[in-house]
Amino acid sequence: MLGYLLQKLGYAILTLFGVVTVIFLLFTILPGDPARMMLGQNESAEQIAIVKKKYGFDKPVSKQYLYYLNDLSPLSFHSSNPEDYTYLSENKYNASKMFNIGEIDVVIKLPYLRDSFQKNGKKVSTVIAETLPNTFILAISAIFIAMILGVFLGIVSAMFKDGWLDKTIQLLSTFGMSVPSFFSAIIFAWLFGFVLHEYTGLNMTGSLYEVDDFGEGKYIQWKNLILPAVVLGIRPLAVVSQLMRGSLLEVMSMDYIRTAKAKGLTLFTIVKKHALKNALNPVVTAISGWFASMLSGAVFVEYIFGWNGIGKEIVDALNTLDLPVIMGAVIVIATLFIIINIFVDVIYGWLDPKIRTR
Repeated sequence: MLGYLLQKLGYAILTLFGVVTVIFLLFTILPGDPARMMLGQNESAEQIAIVKKKYGFDKPVSKQYLYYLNDLSPLSFHSSNPEDYTYLSENKYNASKMFNIGEIDVVIKLPYLRDSFQKNGKKVSTVIAETLPNTFILAISAIFIAMILGVFLGIVSAMFKDGWLDKTIQLLSTFGMSVPSFFSAIIFAWLFGFVLHEYTGLNMTGSLYEVDDFGEGKYIQWKNLILPAVVLGIRPLAVVSQLMRGSLLEVMSMDYIRTAKAKGLTLFTIVKKHALKNALNPVVTAISGWFASMLSGAVFVEYIFGWNGIGKEIVDALNTLDLPVIMGAVIVIATLFIIINIFVDVIYGWLDPKIRTR
């Protein structure tokens, strides 16, 4: 098991290294001067030159790439020269010095995602820390809705196989899987937040925290979570209901289920006590995969509903060309995706030794 875990960690590090490299190269070769993006179009050449020197933009691309890897690495190397980008005088890295190699300081630190171009030099890690929890709340709520309703509809569909109820659920599931989330978000926001606002009390836009009318503080507005969570949960709900139906029908055809029927047990009892547990395995697999993808797939839903999550932050950063925020957010999402997939793989390997062997 230890060897299997180390192998997965090795693949994860290589994957993350590839993601970082692609992200850096993609945004480095884009047209435009990062220093000018940071300062604006009306700044003097002297100010632009100072910013380029401070952030290493005046160096060759290969050296900028090494700087970026050094910023992201927990174990990094820093110059004792105050003129160098990696100098520790500002303690922007929150680093703990370990030892010296000549004029190079070796330190251990958290990954440094650099500073925002547009938020008065605010650290990207701070920006992400303020928005990522909102995205987690939204994703968990959407998964909960998809799991509860999807399993229920899948069971109902399987129990009434080929009936009008089964066909209706299948039709709605197919429709739910085929409709893009951004289209569903627009329809739901308009219908429930505008047309039926008098009856639902829901708003077209709004985040988890809102400022009161007197500006005295923030308060939680849970009703703003309803529409984005439902919209984000539609597609996984449709997938879960289809998987649950197929898995339950497969389990219901097994010998031990036929034995239970021969004993005179009701269909409800058979499903509840004998079939449901075994039929949930593919559903758990789907849920784990959907949760990871929701962290990145919530971009359009968050933006349309004005939900202050990492997805909306990415769109805002794209509009303002805030490259450090875009790069940092993508790397964080990719890291979370990799961690979740490793966790799922390890659980599978622990449950089924054949997976570790393969």
